Amino acid sequence: MSLCRVVVLAAVFVPATAFADERQCRVLDLDFTPAVASNPENQFPPQIVAWLEDAAGNFVDTVYITHETGTFGLGNRPGRFDFNSGPFWPYGRRITVFPVWSNKQPLRWQELVFQDANDDGLSHASSKSSRDLHFCRPLRPEEFDAMTCPSERSLTDKGVFSTGTSRYPPRNDLTVAGEDSPSVAMFQMLNPFDAVSHPTPASGADTRISYAVPPDLAQGDYVLWVEVSKEFDMNGNYNPAVYPSPVVAFGDYGAAYRGQPSVVYKVPFTMTDVETSGSTDTYVGYGDPEGVDGQIRTPDSSISSDPGSGGARLALVSSGGSTYRARVVSRRELDEVAPDAPLQPNVSDAASNTVTITFLAPGDDFQTGLIKGYEIRYRVGEVITEANFATSTIVTATIAIGDPGAEQTVTVEGLLPETEYSIGIRAFDDCRNTSPLTVVQVTTAERTVGEVDACFIATAAYGSVMANDVELLRGFRDTLLAKTVLGELAIETYYTFGPAIAGVVGESDVLRASARGVLDPFVTWVRSYLHR
Repeated sequence: MSLCRVVVLAAVFVPATAFADERQCRVLDLDFTPAVASNPENQFPPQIVAWLEDAAGNFVDTVYITHETGTFGLGNRPGRFDFNSGPFWPYGRRITVFPVWSNKQPLRWQELVFQDANDDGLSHASSKSSRDLHFCRPLRPEEFDAMTCPSERSLTDKGVFSTGTSRYPPRNDLTVAGEDSPSVAMFQMLNPFDAVSHPTPASGADTRISYAVPPDLAQGDYVLWVEVSKEFDMNGNYNPAVYPSPVVAFGDYGAAYRGQPSVVYKVPFTMTDVETSGSTDTYVGYGDPEGVDGQIRTPDSSISSDPGSGGARLALVSSGGSTYRARVVSRRELDEVAPDAPLQPNVSDAASNTVTITFLAPGDDFQTGLIKGYEIRYRVGEVITEANFATSTIVTATIAIGDPGAEQTVTVEGLLPETEYSIGIRAFDDCRNTSPLTVVQVTTAERTVGEVDACFIATAAYGSVMANDVELLRGFRDTLLAKTVLGELAIETYYTFGPAIAGVVGESDVLRASARGVLDPFVTWVRSYLHR
């Protein structure tokens, strides 16, 4: 495997002090490559989780989890599990994503529901919808091609804890807003997967995940499990005809996503004082299509073997005379020296909601050898320090590790316009020795004037493109207003001045409330007119 093609992701966090006496640790390297799908319609990225068990089948630890589930709460968010899906889809607790892992791992959380307690709903009032810097609003299928949010700002209901129980954590990327339930303040504290949650590697990218083994874990026989799921991975046995879209309001948004279930790879290996390895070239079974239990179903003909699909979601890799889809190497790492700090940080671009930073890569030991990865976090309105770094917002970006002195680039997304940020970057090595913190101060640019939703002011006032009253006004515009000369003139004027007004309204709770007060009588009239 060529190192220049390897994407190196972070390990489980084990403080450097755990190995302070000898500066050594035992490391597990997990190698795999997400396969490039042969079907052009099967291009949604897979979700992947890896965990360690002992020889008796006892759960030891989660080694790695992709950040849609580990950071952004894919498995525990408001909305029914069979809601449709799409790019950056915000709603629906995906209990089918990792049914085997979620039943094996011992942690449990309270289940999230919508604040109005209607988990069949896709439309939510502005009083319950706060700004979302990761997920988009729900999209119609014809909007999927963009694969990005149609506007720089989406508003979603983050939910409230119910009496139900979930096997998945809530998201941990949020700052509590006035529209949120008090439950949101607890999300970050309850989610323990910061150090192992990372973006899905690109299809075709040879990937190595390194895990620093806890020093008190005994030598012996172990199993590394890898579970891989993928939305829209359809075949003749798993498709919208078998698992159709639910019958709900706004059911034309999104598309039925439930294709083939998760598949599981099993890699037995032994941990000793010398280097050992284990690998597998096939999947061992698949998870529950309904996400209810944690049983592993025996491989059968219902699961595809096309590249990037079913049991072949991980590519078959040839290396050293053997082939594998998942490989584990257990080794000892002597590491007496921490990495240097990232050098010469520079803001190469600061847009309204993204910032791109370049810096020079440090080495594993000061300026020698390859580091293992980077931790990047930011704070708003105050300087990030060693003391507050652990409680700052995580930047979930993958950086291909370069040689010492090589230029590295990272783009921080989901930021707010005209806002001051303090961004901290530090490197770490195999044993989780961390470098000093490199800090970058930056202020984002003014809002970019661009394409926004057709009901500009109403969307800003009511807080969601799918709020019931916005849909009512949109329907009035499309079915009646556009059919008259005066109506067409009104629409043209509205499209000329609406975006600028909406930008101001959307920034202020007071102005949003005032705008709703102005619109409410008109909404009432439209409703009565349409129902005459």
